[in-house]
Amino acid sequence: MNFPWHHYLLAVIFIAGGANHIRVPKLYKKIMPPYLPNHDLLVGLTGILEMVGGFMLITASSQQLGAYLIIILLISFFTVHIHMIMQKKARLKLPLWLLCLRIPIQFGLIYWASFYI
Repeated sequence: MNFPWHHYLLAVIFIAGGANHIRVPKLYKKIMPPYLPNHDLLVGLTGILEMVGGFMLITASSQQLGAYLIIILLISFFTVHIHMIMQKKARLKLPLWLLCLRIPIQFGLIYWASFYI
């Protein structure tokens, strides 16, 4: 099935992002809020789920479920984004303005994924 280019772009963003969780888990563990349990498991699981959601987006029969999965993941990632804004140690030396910008970008990604439901 041929989808528009933006459909594939969103899928690639999540496939690549998920692969990066697997490739560099240490980076993601550094930004995890301490109140979340088992950081190793959560980083690996979210990476795998991001990739699965991305691949599901490019399969006509599963694109709707993939979009829902991506939206759920994006909502769950707000905890990490807020933690990074509030805790200087978790900022990875990134400027605060950039971390704050991630919040509206997150809403934009949720909106984008909702087009495929």
